Amino acid sequence: MTRRPAATVDGVDAAAYVIPTDEPESDGTIAWDSTTIVVVHVRAGRSTGMGYTYGDRSIVEFVRSELAGVVEGSDPFDVGRTWNEMGAAIRNAGRPGVGMMAIAAIDVALWDLEARLLDVALVDLLPAYRDEVAVYGSGGFTSYTLERIEAQLGGWVDDGIPRVKMKVGRRPADDPARLDTARKAIGDAALFVDANGAFDRKQALAWAHRYRGEWDVVWFEEPVTSADFEGLRLVRDRGPGGLDVAAGEYAYVLTDFTNLVTNGCVDCLQVDATRAGGITGVQQAAGLAAGHHVEVSGHCAPNLSAHALCGLPGVRHLEYFHDHVRIERLLFDGALEPVGGALRPDRDRPGHGLVLKQADAEPYRVA
Repeated sequence: MTRRPAATVDGVDAAAYVIPTDEPESDGTIAWDSTTIVVVHVRAGRSTGMGYTYGDRSIVEFVRSELAGVVEGSDPFDVGRTWNEMGAAIRNAGRPGVGMMAIAAIDVALWDLEARLLDVALVDLLPAYRDEVAVYGSGGFTSYTLERIEAQLGGWVDDGIPRVKMKVGRRPADDPARLDTARKAIGDAALFVDANGAFDRKQALAWAHRYRGEWDVVWFEEPVTSADFEGLRLVRDRGPGGLDVAAGEYAYVLTDFTNLVTNGCVDCLQVDATRAGGITGVQQAAGLAAGHHVEVSGHCAPNLSAHALCGLPGVRHLEYFHDHVRIERLLFDGALEPVGGALRPDRDRPGHGLVLKQADAEPYRVA
């Protein structure tokens, strides 16, 4: 058994970086031209762990004002206890949203620190169920030209990723041509669509039948807003066979996941390690899903999610999101590349294997 060294968390730092997109992007409900990543470091003597979340720069101040004092002085091996204490500390400030995103970044940093103190890969610190996790290429934004859709989705398939996802619903009249282009570009590969809650219930149900019947779509993500449990259940229950309904990317606390699972809303539950309280929160959500015989799919942040998902039962796949792939390659040394349609954590690097490239990140720093 590895001897547990004596250590105390003696510092917490946070910084935000805004990374422009490579071209304007939009989905069924919003448009954007940059993505903000908040990076947290926790220190124990000479060792440092790192975590991050994708959210507003205000998370930096939340970490400093609400959570740093809770984490400093804690035992880095008592991650679960610290997670509970952070949740209790922000009761009045609010757990869902920014609060859980701040906890997520710190939680990942603490798991990373623990693994580095033990000089093991994070995946080996977790109860590993697998050595790798399948990915699906994710992009196909509604702002893209048909040529860009063809190149991006077809490129992923050419690189060995046999499943891809595109955005739909912003201008529904344009979607048939976009879907025709995607299907032609990817051949027999699996095609997913994501409406980001753009449709009402009857629209979503009608499109579900079209997606499946005309383009052989197998995954319909957020056909309606995730707050509409009856709408999700309607599409799931009355949609065509072979088309799975997915939601959960905007679930922050365990009750959010409970509502989706116990109301029969999803065929596959999405969970985002950067929103749902980090690795500790993901473990709880996955346990809930397993108890209801529902598989989980990782949402975004592929380089830290790969470790977390290898340590969970019932995992279907992980979103290999265009924006986050760009950012993680740009800012971190040790970013993973998919092989054979899957990400495999690097067991030769301690922790999650990522190290912030400070000089490369500094020009994008905003807080």
